[in-house]
Parts: sequence; C-alpha cells; structure tokens
Amino acid sequence: MKVILLENLRRIGSIGEIIDVKRGFARNFLISNKKALYASKENIAEVEKIKTELGKKDAEKKKEAQKISEQINGKEYEIKKLSTENKELYGSVKPTEISKILLESDKLDIKPSMIQPVTEIKSLGKFKVKIILHSQVDSEITINVVTAENIQ
Repeated sequence: MKVILLENLRRIGSIGEIIDVKRGFARNFLISNKKALYASKENIAEVEKIKTELGKKDAEKKKEAQKISEQINGKEYEIKKLSTENKELYGSVKPTEISKILLESDKLDIKPSMIQPVTEIKSLGKFKVKIILHSQVDSEITINVVTAENIQ
C-alpha cells in the first residue's frame, strides 16, 4: 500500500515521501496516528502544498527534542526496587517506571515508547537507557537500580 509521510520517521522515510508499506502497518499505525495519508492524487497534491508547513513543524519538534536532550543527556536517575540476596530484582524496571521518574524529577513528559533500555534491567546496578526524542535526536541516561529496604 502506498502512503505519503506527514513527518520524518526513523528507518521509514521523510516528509512528503511516498513509500510502499504493508496494509496493516499503514492502517493501524501510520494513518491512525496521523503520520501518513493514503497516496491518492488529491492527497499528493495537498501534501505538496503543505510540505513547507510540515517541515517547519518538524523543525520545531526537533528544537524541543534538542532542548530536552540537553537537559537529560548523561544524567543519572535512581530507582528503588525490591531484590533478592544475589542482587536480582523481583520483576524488572520497565520504561513506564523510567517515564514516571523523569516526570517526577525533571517535569518532563516522555512517553514509555520513546524509552529503550540497552539491556533488560533485572538486577541491581547501573544501566544505560536510550531515549529517542525525535527521528534525529536521541539521548542517553543512566538508571541506577538500588535495593529498597521495605515494601512500599
């Protein structure tokens, strides 16, 4: 299925590009999230008209992402979790928990889908976590997992 992209997407394409994707991906993700339009003649003409406007919006999003990146890049955050004697966690640290910590400490609303731990966080220690803020901007933070003395 051919679609026209309305924003820059990593590993997929850039604004105004007409790409061929699987029907389910187009319907369930790209079109439903307003990231693309069906590639009809009318839509192609419309996107050509508003391409510069879309480019400006994308540049603004990139600027905001760079601000956030400067604010959090290289920072270390602490998470307290219950653990066993051999330093393994009961469960693991999920992106939703990391998102909550970023919201509490720095007042940043970062969606869990933007957070990608380099490795699964299932034990105590320090772990690198990649945060993709924009298709061209990402930053890396450190999550320090420490033991919680008692159940919260």
